[in-house]
This record gives sequence, structure tokens and C-alpha cells, in this order.
Amino acid sequence: MKNLSGAPLVLVAHAFLCVPIHLSASSIQFVPQDHAIPAAIVWKSTGAEHVYGFPDIKPNKKGTLMLSADALMFSGKLGNRSIQRSSVTAVSAGNQRVELWGMRGRILRMTIPDGGGLAAAAVMHHRVDMLTVEFNDDRGANHAAVFFLPANEADRALQNFALIPVAPRKVSETVCQNASVEPKSVLVSAPNWDQAEVPAAYRALVYEHVVDRLRRIRDVGPVYRDGEGESYGGCPQYTVHISIATFKQGSSVQRAFLGPVGMFVGTTQMKFDVTFTDALGRLNTREQITATMRGESESTDVADHVAKSLAKHYAAMLKNADKSNSAKNGVNPAS
Repeated sequence: MKNLSGAPLVLVAHAFLCVPIHLSASSIQFVPQDHAIPAAIVWKSTGAEHVYGFPDIKPNKKGTLMLSADALMFSGKLGNRSIQRSSVTAVSAGNQRVELWGMRGRILRMTIPDGGGLAAAAVMHHRVDMLTVEFNDDRGANHAAVFFLPANEADRALQNFALIPVAPRKVSETVCQNASVEPKSVLVSAPNWDQAEVPAAYRALVYEHVVDRLRRIRDVGPVYRDGEGESYGGCPQYTVHISIATFKQGSSVQRAFLGPVGMFVGTTQMKFDVTFTDALGRLNTREQITATMRGESESTDVADHVAKSLAKHYAAMLKNADKSNSAKNGVNPAS
């Protein structure tokens, strides 16, 4: 009996010692040294749409937005673009209800008799998430990108961003003391949003559109973002200060449900106080800019409308400044 009982023990010992060694040897995978192992993707959305602000990606491009341990990447038909995760300073999620099928949906509702179009408007809509990512570039300049995502996916993204604390936003420092003035350059300071509660996506889109619109002005000098003080080629000659006065978010669904009356209610409204100053303290011009928008992409449209109007006022200010300088026998205020 002792010999019989000892045999199983020998077999068990053999299995314990030999089998794992065999399995572990067969499971080893050799990775060529010239192929780096990409960081694991912790979250992704295959139904993302880039609204505005991500580097080198055109607006309204669709693709996949992915977050890994070290990067946020947007992948589309024209290639991949990414930013370092460590550069992200803030992430926000929001959502809005939009009409199904846009203009085609409106035409369809118009064909429904006996007021059926208004009833259909109550259900012909869906939720779209908006993910706003704020980040700094290599020079410390502040940027923001906005994406449309399918419902609930922005909330999931926030959960994964929260796994690693993001770096705090850098506070701009004044570097113009005892510095030369860079002709026709302008700094777009971070807007003051304290007077109204404005969703992060709207804040991001306003700032991004303002910077882009100012860069399109003829004969404009360098346009600097808030935060990139060390990149100045001198003190910016002009500074644009933006302060929100009022904000009211519209609703395309509400407008559709109200029928013809909806053309006059439920619009997105924004009002800003904008001040232009110069480095020498000779200029202090204040303008008020208002924008009222309705449409399928009003969050983007209202931001660009504000930026367009601001750029127009800035171009006029530059023109008047040039005339004033010419009147002074060509004396440059930057000298």
C-alpha cells in the first residue's frame, strides 16, 4: 500500500516541476528591438468628430479619438495626430440635443399634416457629447480642442483622464518690463469668463477662433497666445482683452418643437466686452461685440461670428494707429 500511495506523489511532483517549465518556455515572445511597444489604449471612441483646435487637423473631420498612458491621438483618413498626455491641463464634458437629419428632418416635418410635424419634432433629436481638452504646447502657449462624441462617451473619457492627474495650467507672467516692442505683434490674453457661466466647449471655441481670425488680418504681426511669454521676440505691441458680459445657450430642439415661433426663440446669444491696449499705454479702446446664432452647429458658428467681428475691430484699430503714426511724421510708437 505504501508503494501504491507513493506513486501518485511522484506523478504530482513531476507535473508540478516539469509542466510549468514547459508552458512558460513556449509562451515567451521575442519582440524585435527595432519595434517599440506602443502604450496601451485606455479609452477610445471610433465615432469622434473633430470640431476645432486639435493640431494639424481640419474642422469637422471624423475619425477615432484614443487615449493612452502617454498621449491623446486622433486618427483619421489623412493620418494620425497626437499630443502628450502630460501637456493636458483640463478636460471637460458636456452634451447637447440636436435635430435628427438636420435640414432634411425639417423638410420631412413640413410634409406631415395636421400639426404632426410639431409632434415629430419632440422626438426627432438625439444626444451628442462634447469633449473639450485644454493643453499647452512646447512653448507654454494655451490651446483647446473640441470633439463631438456619441452619447455618454465623453463621460467615459473623463474617467480615464482622471487616472493620472493633469498638470496645472500655467499662469501668464508679464515679461514686457524693460523689453523692446515687437511691431504689430498682438497678445490674445485669456478671456475673463467670470460674469457668466459658459460651457467649456464655447470658451475653447471662442478663444481658438479669435486667435485664428487675427492671424488672417492683412499685414498683422505675430499673434501670441496666453502663456507663451518666453517666445516673444519683444514685448507685444498690442494686447486683446476679452471679457464675457452675457451668455445664453440656445436649443435647436426647442426651436424645432415651437415651429415658426422657434425662429425667434431658443437662439444662442453671447455678448463680449473687448479692450485693445498697447505696450506704451497710449491706447485703450473698448468695443462691445454681440452674436446671436441659430443652426445645426451654432456652438461653432457663434464662436466664429464673435471672432470675425473682433478681428474686424482690430483691423480698424491697426489702420487708425497707422494713420496716427503717419501724422506724426513717421515716428514709430515702438521706437
